[in-house]
Amino acid sequence: MLLLAAGCSSNSNSTGSSGTTTAAATSSAAADTIVIQNFAFSPATLTVAPGTTVTVVNKDAVTHTVSSTAATRAFDTGDVAAGASTTFHAPTTAGTYSYICLIHTYMHGTLTVS
Repeated sequence: MLLLAAGCSSNSNSTGSSGTTTAAATSSAAADTIVIQNFAFSPATLTVAPGTTVTVVNKDAVTHTVSSTAATRAFDTGDVAAGASTTFHAPTTAGTYSYICLIHTYMHGTLTVS
């Protein structure tokens, strides 16, 4: 038991000293993330700076896409397998970009670039 307690104490101190940086990095990354879960995009509307790398995490058990509905196809992840993640770059031009899952077209989201 003492070894377990010592190990936990050591991990706690180690995490505490580097946890702030990790938390900040995670927080920043989470701000530029679209999560697909229960056949929905979360958040439904995401605002990012031009050219931002956006992470897409698919927590569903089926494949999805995040595909701009603009005629120019401003961004498209292609297929994102169940449990997988990918990234794409937000357009460099400010504006509001609607997107859908090309496989499940009732799934809608909005990417605002400003």
